[in-house]
Amino acid sequence: MPRSAGGTTIDGGRPVASGRSTSPLERVTVNLTGRASKALERAVELTGDSKTDSINRALSVYAYIEQVLSEGGSIMVSETPDSPPQKLLIF
Repeated sequence: MPRSAGGTTIDGGRPVASGRSTSPLERVTVNLTGRASKALERAVELTGDSKTDSINRALSVYAYIEQVLSEGGSIMVSETPDSPPQKLLIF
């Protein structure tokens, strides 16, 4: 993946992993914080997806969460199979 000074160039060479995107690709340069960079690396390790695919999926999930929250809904998550669902908090 190409790098640029002060950030990561996200080169959309493939469609989104979910296969739902039919729009043309757009190249974007982002500057990731250390925390975001570590989260990206972790997502890549967990999924085996490329950085581009991981970022595309993350943005889709984020947009979905924001839509649900803006419409007054909430999202529940369980951190383990035995733990009770808790409301997802975005910070």
